Amino acid sequence: MNTELLGIIATYLLTVILAIPLGIYLSKVFAGEKVWTDFLKPLENGIFKLSGINSKEQMNWKQHMKALLTINLVWLVYGFFVLLQQDKLPLNPDGNPGMTPDLAFNTIISFVVNCNLQHYSGESGVSYLTQHFVLMFLQFVSAATGIAAAVVFFKAFRDKTTTALGNFWDFFVKSITRLLLPLSVLVAVVLAFNGTPTSYEGKDQFISLQGDTVHVSRGPAAGFIAIKHLGTNGGGWFGANSAHPLENPSYLSNMVEMISQVIIPIAMVIAFGYFIRRKKLAWMIFGVMTIGMFLLLLPTLSSELGGNPAIAKMGVSQTTGAMEGKEVRFGPTASAYWSTVTTIISTGSVNSMHDSGMPLTGLWQLLGMMINSFYGGCGVGVLNYFIYLIIAVFISGLMVGRTPEFLGHKVEAREVKIAALITLLSPFLILAGTAIAAYVFTNHSGAAWAVQPKTWLNNPGFHGFSEMLYEMTSSNANNGSGFEGLGDNNVFWNVSTGFVLLLGRFLPIIGPVAIAGLLGAKKFIPESAGTLKTDTMTFSLMTFAVILVLNALSYFPALALGPLAEYFTLFK
Repeated sequence: MNTELLGIIATYLLTVILAIPLGIYLSKVFAGEKVWTDFLKPLENGIFKLSGINSKEQMNWKQHMKALLTINLVWLVYGFFVLLQQDKLPLNPDGNPGMTPDLAFNTIISFVVNCNLQHYSGESGVSYLTQHFVLMFLQFVSAATGIAAAVVFFKAFRDKTTTALGNFWDFFVKSITRLLLPLSVLVAVVLAFNGTPTSYEGKDQFISLQGDTVHVSRGPAAGFIAIKHLGTNGGGWFGANSAHPLENPSYLSNMVEMISQVIIPIAMVIAFGYFIRRKKLAWMIFGVMTIGMFLLLLPTLSSELGGNPAIAKMGVSQTTGAMEGKEVRFGPTASAYWSTVTTIISTGSVNSMHDSGMPLTGLWQLLGMMINSFYGGCGVGVLNYFIYLIIAVFISGLMVGRTPEFLGHKVEAREVKIAALITLLSPFLILAGTAIAAYVFTNHSGAAWAVQPKTWLNNPGFHGFSEMLYEMTSSNANNGSGFEGLGDNNVFWNVSTGFVLLLGRFLPIIGPVAIAGLLGAKKFIPESAGTLKTDTMTFSLMTFAVILVLNALSYFPALALGPLAEYFTLFK
């Protein structure tokens, strides 16, 4: 086994080792139990007092969702106008211009919904003020929004029958003060000592070995990059994201950033089990997610380490694997691991160019985002998995001839209908969006509103279709990574993906929380000999089968037209 494989194995094991105690800690924080960070209570109480919030007031699920949607709307409006006017505001030493309305519309929605799809180039698209006081701020609060929504879901199953699901603002603030902010400081310090910029100075310049004058963007990037990963946000300070040598200077920083983006999603699964006192259920969920992750990772490693046959025909040795689009500091192994975890957990950051990956690598990246529940984003990964779980409970109940139940609550028509609608939402947004894009590309090459779609694709054909499919999939999954051969900064892509971002973020949050709230309010039914247990290996395999079947039926035709067709063309 070579050192590159040992590197990713060590990275994953460290992630799990750190995530388990973090999950136990989070369960205690949100349950109101005594923890070592209670010294922060005066700060939190001061925030609540200043805001006029009674953090002890209990909310039902509808009140939680009202608070969540209202505050997100405020952030959206605030950020939109700052992006439009950033050229007239301070902390803009490089003189970056204000955004066009359509680009500002897409950018602010993207950061509010924890996606960070960037149709601009980081260092040249926004000012330092915008980076810090809009985008970095949103990376904290959007992650905290997802975590707070997950805790509402947790609360619904902690007690036997309840409509009192805690206080959204309490969960939200604690997500930042007790989790995101302390970890971000720690990660930012590590990055700063490895060479990531932390100053507010403008561009620097140096003379290259070829004698050219090179201008290098700088800025207070370390803190931004820390929360970009910890919050499963993914937006890069620099346009090249974590493939940039200042955003990801070394293999150590690469490991730290990979651990950072996976640790909270895994910890939230562990926290769920400890919070509702069903540890075995949490480990079963973790097992299904982990199997799913490895089923995507292993063929990705095989694809990237196998090299490119088109390059091999040119007589070029590929003993290290397919290096196109990879940073030589990391190589194809670490890049393959990163590309897998960043697409299954909706971070969307990159340390290599996904557009340059092998065709089957693109297939597994797309499938990871389409499933969107193998660990998933901060908080929302558990919510996405819950939808599959409810479908599995319903099908299993029909198979054994019993009324479906989950944790002592009957799953009835209303809950199943909500789960079915959320299940159908993603295929509709992805496939309908891609179909519209393909139609516009084919039939409206000269339309002003489309900004010459014939220039969208640098790689027409199968790969071009994959680029459009990837953009819609990434938007729906709140991922943010892209096949950057696609020219996406135009009215069509900015507006269309903006609406997909909104729907793909908030409906999959509202649906699971609504189901949990409805179930939690129902009469608790004690377990009996005929109860379908959901914390067994048999039921876990059933849930895994539901995930595979639903996604295969939904997406196989589109994947066949894109990455699969490209693969067979390349290897014909």
